[in-house]
Amino acid sequence: MSLVQSGDLKTIITDPDGAELMVKQADALAADLQRAGLATNQIRALFGEVRQIQAQWRMGEKQQALARRRLILLKPKMAYRAKRERKKAVEDLVGVLDPALDMVIAAKDRELQTIYFGNFVDFFEAILAYHKAHGGN
Repeated sequence: MSLVQSGDLKTIITDPDGAELMVKQADALAADLQRAGLATNQIRALFGEVRQIQAQWRMGEKQQALARRRLILLKPKMAYRAKRERKKAVEDLVGVLDPALDMVIAAKDRELQTIYFGNFVDFFEAILAYHKAHGGN
């Protein structure tokens, strides 16, 4: 399986010009995950939480602080899900999303963190879309 290399992941999350690489990597990763047997509901369980965090993030400064906390707490939820599922594909997905979250969390200011979080959401959404396009159920 060709997981996303750390340099590529950094470009996807932190570089404003990383959209083309994001699309390419999301497509390749989604195809690999689909072949490994990842089910759409396994992705959606995590993606649903990310969408809720995104909605809260947009509600102002106080809510953004709470959303950031939820984002940090997403890491143990993903780790739990990766170990709970029988197929290694969830673990592979979390293996890409976890360091991407670290980059968002480590951003040096709120403005950058907001941009990186948006890039993270875009990347996750692209993985989900390509997974479906590759025949994911």
